[in-house]
Amino acid sequence: MPGKPLIVIAGPTAAGKTDFSIRLARAIGGEIISADSMQVYKGLDIGTDKVSEEIRREIPHYLIDIREPHQSFSVADFVREAQKAIKVIREKGKYPIIVGGTGFYIRSLLYGVPELPPPDPKLREKLKEL
Repeated sequence: MPGKPLIVIAGPTAAGKTDFSIRLARAIGGEIISADSMQVYKGLDIGTDKVSEEIRREIPHYLIDIREPHQSFSVADFVREAQKAIKVIREKGKYPIIVGGTGFYIRSLLYGVPELPPPDPKLREKLKEL
């Protein structure tokens, strides 16, 4: 994708990714794309440390509160939605900043979604019983 370079801030919980990303976005004119597997879900606010609405009004954040808790959200969904957000951000002339700790999401966005076997509903039901 042509345009401003993609910036990635990744690391473990409580490493300061969010605060740093906000300062960086303010300094360079960036917008933030969450790479957190739980922040996509509406209502799952405790334990996910979502940024405040006030900060989100100042600096757009993408992929936060985009699914209901009962809806699935796969790595392929993340890659597709993140690519759309990157395009929108670059069209504005801004820097896309990926921020989060879900390494599988980040790796798949950068290097492609790995080939996986198709889901096995029978096995899933068996595992639910256990």
